[in-house]
Amino acid sequence: MKNNWYKYLSVVLVVVAILVLSTTLLEAQCPMCKIAVQSNMQNGGTAGKGLNKGIFIILGMPYLIVGTIAYIWWRNKRKLNEA
Repeated sequence: MKNNWYKYLSVVLVVVAILVLSTTLLEAQCPMCKIAVQSNMQNGGTAGKGLNKGIFIILGMPYLIVGTIAYIWWRNKRKLNEA
């Protein structure tokens, strides 16, 4: 049972790693935000860099939450198996 779980986890991790590493850089912005940022960048501003960092932080939060829940579940499952 334990071996099957580790095999499943390793397959999932490999698939996630392939998906993450094979993606291209995307700039996900609404048209109005994009126009405002382009105008700001042409005038020497740095609003575009901050906006893109904010988007990446927002996109990363679900992964962080799921990872935390998975770690807590794994830790509790391991404690139950040891007892």
